[in-house]
Amino acid sequence: MKNVVKPDQVIMNILSGLLIVLWVYAAGSKLMVVHTFEHQLSLQHLPEGLVPVLTWALPIIELMAAGLLIVPATIKVGFFLSAVLLVGFSSYITLVLAGFFKDTPCSCGGILSQLGWTEHLIFNFIFLIFSLLGFSLWRKEVSGE
Repeated sequence: MKNVVKPDQVIMNILSGLLIVLWVYAAGSKLMVVHTFEHQLSLQHLPEGLVPVLTWALPIIELMAAGLLIVPATIKVGFFLSAVLLVGFSSYITLVLAGFFKDTPCSCGGILSQLGWTEHLIFNFIFLIFSLLGFSLWRKEVSGE
């Protein structure tokens, strides 16, 4: 009997692939210029003691999300962690756009640092949808629907 690839599985693989690229790129761009990233974080409205922790925790968590999305047994957790990260980042951007913070620089690396806050929020929402859709497709596959 032939192995039949289900369309939902293909879509789930594409979504996880896009998220893997996002997280590896985001973490890599932070780690390649870690001192710059730490300085940018220090300009944010964060408690001072949190900056050194976030400097390393954010890229490590982003790489963990990518790793979880690679392994079929942990893909559900990878989609969930991706959604949590994107909700967190999007919430911060929403506060910036609402004027809660003044003169807030973007601590994102690479190409994402070239986006304005509104464009970055839209970008995040697109990837949040990818995360939620991937999680939903995983649940559908597991439940056998």
